[in-house]
Amino acid sequence: MGLSRRQVFGATGAGALGLAGAGVGGWAVARDGGDAGAVTSDRARFAFHGRHQAGIVTPAQDRLHFAAFDVTTSSRDDLVGLLRTWTAAAEEMTRGAEVGGGSPQPYDAPPTDTGEALGLPPSGLTLTFGFGPTLFTKDGRDRFGIADAQPASLRELPHFPADALRPERSGGDLCVQACADDPQVAVHAIRNLSRLAFGTAALRWSQLGFGRTSSTTRSQATPRNLFGFKDGTANIKAEDTAETDRFVWVRPEDDPAADWLAGGSYLVARRINMRIEQWDSTSLAEQEAVVGRDRTEGAPLSGGTERSDPDFSRQGSSGPLIPVDAHVRLAHPAQNRGVQLLRRGYNFTDGNDDLGRLDAGLFFIAFVRDPVTGYVPMQNRLSKSDAMMEYLQHTGSALFAVPPGVRPGHYLGQTLFG
Repeated sequence: MGLSRRQVFGATGAGALGLAGAGVGGWAVARDGGDAGAVTSDRARFAFHGRHQAGIVTPAQDRLHFAAFDVTTSSRDDLVGLLRTWTAAAEEMTRGAEVGGGSPQPYDAPPTDTGEALGLPPSGLTLTFGFGPTLFTKDGRDRFGIADAQPASLRELPHFPADALRPERSGGDLCVQACADDPQVAVHAIRNLSRLAFGTAALRWSQLGFGRTSSTTRSQATPRNLFGFKDGTANIKAEDTAETDRFVWVRPEDDPAADWLAGGSYLVARRINMRIEQWDSTSLAEQEAVVGRDRTEGAPLSGGTERSDPDFSRQGSSGPLIPVDAHVRLAHPAQNRGVQLLRRGYNFTDGNDDLGRLDAGLFFIAFVRDPVTGYVPMQNRLSKSDAMMEYLQHTGSALFAVPPGVRPGHYLGQTLFG
């Protein structure tokens, strides 16, 4: 392969880019009592109500606006009131209606909807909500009388090797993942939820994403990340409900003290900057060795097609055809006790930094049944040993508990707040 870029630049990145081989599904068409995120008769709409929240096993849309909020009130009633308000607004926006559109709107008052999505279709909008660990306890204080219901696995993620986290891009009491096929629809959703939260919660940080980096159904082609490689080839698809039940959805027996989370999941969010200029000056041979797949077809370097299982034992003239530090090897379930997760990541580009380099990368999102066993060990392995570390830097991190879906007449988080 010639001179390794790792020898030229040194090990300067962090963490996992694609977690190749990870992902879980469980999406199905709409039916009575079905899941949120099931497609309706209008294929640009997804159901809001259901057993699970939409935006998890829903077919991955093309655009993202992710937002984390800090709760500014100390009143439990005000927090519950916000969740009720958000529930009503989310139901309206996901079916393409105006926020508060069913209520009379006085001409001399601000409109109940900001208006930039008027005339646009729902565009497959899904809104997925989560609760951060600081919503339960902060500085040792039980903020809203729910500390005893905090899941044991809902703790701040550990500092992984080579992390360079920025506090202003990490954490949060609440999160909203807005996914749609029209960026204006996704931005409209976060804008209106943020406006409705005024006086109760404030936006902490947000991230726009484009070009999904995962496919969650078999009907979707494998997308490419900003390094030019197919990403998430081995993701388990939504049709594989057995794997979804095993690796994504929380069960009542998982944490009896937090049985309110049964039917929900955990959302891991990581903002991963890619060292684009460094990668672009690396030989194709080195790039493929780092990833463990060929760039054009996405086939493992051990041979076959994109969908072929990697053969980690197959040898070449200078060692394993898939290097021991290749991303696809270290992220594969076979190297991680069979653990899998559901990915819904997105590319991002946020201009450039003060040195003129692209501020771009992957906004990694994963849904797991338990982050302690289903994410942390894998990320530790990748952060320590993955050849991709040279070209990455994790700059943001957050973990949220995603409550189960909302039944008609109920509100988000009602299983927690009662």
